[in-house]
Amino acid sequence: MTGLVPFNRRGASLVNSGFGDFSNMLEDFFTDNWPAKRTLALDTFKIDVQDNETEYVIDAEVPGVKKEEIGLEVNDGRLNISISREESSEDTGKNYLHKERRSTSMSRSVYLADAKMEGIKAKLDNGVLNIVVPKQDPKAGVLKVDIE
Repeated sequence: MTGLVPFNRRGASLVNSGFGDFSNMLEDFFTDNWPAKRTLALDTFKIDVQDNETEYVIDAEVPGVKKEEIGLEVNDGRLNISISREESSEDTGKNYLHKERRSTSMSRSVYLADAKMEGIKAKLDNGVLNIVVPKQDPKAGVLKVDIE
């Protein structure tokens, strides 16, 4: 979410100098850890969607997330995957002047045109959420009307 907050790394003017993006790219390349570490705290989770003949297969990268923290729902052909986590550490016996907690919430949604509402399966294994959504028969949504 830090990408949504307008700020300048060097505290200078927010007006684009023309070379700002290139300069920031070089600065990131030479100062960031290599290889770059991806975490849910810094980035939303990535998904892969496969369209097979009889089903959709969705794989979502959710490292460190427990299944109790994941919400899945399908509404009007839209699959919504949401994650909500709250982290807090308790250390008794200290006189705190400042104590922090972290709360993270993110979601991704994918439109699956002919998704069937029944028979959806989901499994979380080694930080990868695998979702299988069966497709309905294309003719299932068609209603033939007789003319009088």
